Amino acid sequence: MTAARSALTALGAVGAAGAAAAVWGVGIERYLFTVRSHDVTVLSPGAAPLTVLHLSDAHMAPWQHRKQRWIAEIAEEVQPNLVINTGDNLGHEDGLRGIRAAFSPLRGIPGLYVHGSNDVIAPTGRNPLRYFSGPSEHKVEAGKLDTAALDAFFTEDLGWTALHNTAATITAGGVEIAALGVDDAHRDWDDLDAATEAYAALSVSEGALRIGVTHAPYRRILDRLTDAGADALFAGHTHGGQVRIPFSPTALVANCDIPLDQARGLSTWAHDGRTIPLNVSAGLGHSIYAPVRFGCRPEVSVLTLLPKSPLDSSGSASRG
Repeated sequence: MTAARSALTALGAVGAAGAAAAVWGVGIERYLFTVRSHDVTVLSPGAAPLTVLHLSDAHMAPWQHRKQRWIAEIAEEVQPNLVINTGDNLGHEDGLRGIRAAFSPLRGIPGLYVHGSNDVIAPTGRNPLRYFSGPSEHKVEAGKLDTAALDAFFTEDLGWTALHNTAATITAGGVEIAALGVDDAHRDWDDLDAATEAYAALSVSEGALRIGVTHAPYRRILDRLTDAGADALFAGHTHGGQVRIPFSPTALVANCDIPLDQARGLSTWAHDGRTIPLNVSAGLGHSIYAPVRFGCRPEVSVLTLLPKSPLDSSGSASRG
């Protein structure tokens, strides 16, 4: 009887802990929006510091007013010189309404963006346990989103520049920026040859900041962007794992082949003799079919880009 009672007590404790974790992840943590700040020494010597707001994976639905207000307030508070958006903005067919409310304070601030699949294809329900077997598969029956309207808002209203398998130059905070980016590698929409060819054709001064932008940080993408000469890389897609063991530096899943300890935050990427900063945003949202965050708060990244010492020929990164 004592053993049976002990087993029932233990089972009850496990059940209570699980219920508490579910309440926290579904009802509390997914609303605990946070700012992850970093200093990154990557600009040419003598350049003025540049503040970058890195947004990703809003997965916006029209009813998510708390998230919309928080993003709008942070945009006004940070007053960035440059915005980098790494995709998956829409989480519902009417999500653009919420994106307009959230991002409108960024109007007129130079920006760069790439698509994630949820800027093109509506989200669908999935079995979350399948993520442990590798990157998710794609459902062909998913509906289309109004990508043209999203792009019009970003480019015509906000004044941002799209980087879907191409390259461009812009000026932000007095810094010349040469950027190349790819469409969503998770869907195999990327065309690295087209992006690097467009990048090589740019006329760029020696002191320009060179950056690579991708939604999904697959190794093949990060390697090619590094080889192309990028000084820093920006990505999203992983949600930081979305559900993590609290305080663990390693995600449980990343939904791509990036090392799990690089699925969130600032790290470095090395390939063929070059090592550069890589920032992977854990993102602001979640699929409407998986409304949970646990051990991984929704976030934006604010990166302060700093000039290198005249004696330093390579960029460095420090965690904030």
